Amino acid sequence: MGPFRTAFGLAPAPNPVGRLVAFLIEWALLAVAVWVAAFVLSGVTYEGWESIALVALILGLLNAILKPILTLLTLPITMLTLGLFVLVINIGLFWLTDLLAAEVDRIQFEIATFFWDLVLAALIVTIVRWGLGMLVKMQRLAL
Repeated sequence: MGPFRTAFGLAPAPNPVGRLVAFLIEWALLAVAVWVAAFVLSGVTYEGWESIALVALILGLLNAILKPILTLLTLPITMLTLGLFVLVINIGLFWLTDLLAAEVDRIQFEIATFFWDLVLAALIVTIVRWGLGMLVKMQRLAL
């Protein structure tokens, strides 16, 4: 019952400093994942670390706000596809991130082709973010 209660906000919230640190770690992990995708794929371009940081911020906010809602709404199809539909959600959120980033003048980030570059970038970001998250969890357990 513990993880269920925590996942839905029923457990006491951690202190504000702990939440801020968790947010900053998540933001940094997403920034590294977005940078890796841009480094690996020629169709994903950016100019400067500020663009990567802002794209990661937008993606992180969308993941925090929209992803739980979309995951809940698509739960039946996610179960039928054995969880693979979550990748479709991630692709959609990355696409929305690209659209929102295009509207901000300070962000120089572009995905060249809608399908392949977007799908591969979302897949790379998902895998790198997951891997980095596992490393961070293992480091926390070791402390």
